[in-house]
Amino acid sequence: MPNCLFCKIISKEIKSNTIYEDEKVVAFLDINPKAPTHILIVPKKHISTILEMEEKDKELIGHIYWVANNLAINNSINQEGFRVVLNCNKDAGQEVFHIHFHLLGGRKFSWPPG
Repeated sequence: MPNCLFCKIISKEIKSNTIYEDEKVVAFLDINPKAPTHILIVPKKHISTILEMEEKDKELIGHIYWVANNLAINNSINQEGFRVVLNCNKDAGQEVFHIHFHLLGGRKFSWPPG
């Protein structure tokens, strides 16, 4: 998608503080963090919202959670706890319409969120 911020980060047109990348995803630090650890995990495949996922994307979503788990361990937020968040559409807080998962940790979270 030519005007998608995350597609531009994936293609390296826009710089990011990338901390992990493989053939399926890129993970980078959020520029407006909501917790001491706030990492965005973004699939390289453009999917605007979770509502546009197809059955063939199940493996990709599982891979994203696997990456989140490893990043939580590598960033030492696995013992105290962390949160993985995916927003869908504007009222839920989605600002960039390319699905992305927020890995948040390093502080206590309340429930319910938001």
